[in-house]
Amino acid sequence: MIPLLFWIAAAYDGLLGLLGLFGTEWFFRTVGVTPPNHPGYVQFPSALLVVFALMFIAVARNPAKNRDFIPYGMLLKVSYSGIVIYHWVAMGLPWVWKPFAVADVVFLALFAWAYARLSSLAK
Repeated sequence: MIPLLFWIAAAYDGLLGLLGLFGTEWFFRTVGVTPPNHPGYVQFPSALLVVFALMFIAVARNPAKNRDFIPYGMLLKVSYSGIVIYHWVAMGLPWVWKPFAVADVVFLALFAWAYARLSSLAK
């Protein structure tokens, strides 16, 4: 179950990262959201998503050996969902960012479960 979780996380973040790198203009036009004044503001975090996707592949391939990478994935999920949920509650936010925040909260909970499970198996 744990490898499958991280393969799914790798696909999710990898595809979103590639979309941000190569489909920035198309994405903003399609969802009807005003893009930032320069595509680099989206492309850099998108490149980081691709890096995290590669890390999730490492975890998927050998969860026990790469268990120590999981907290970094958890911090990624806390970072995005925390910022989006704050802005959602405090001042409003375009609808398009909200489903990703909800998905990241789910991933965060599953990553915490996986980390705890792997930690208990390591003892």
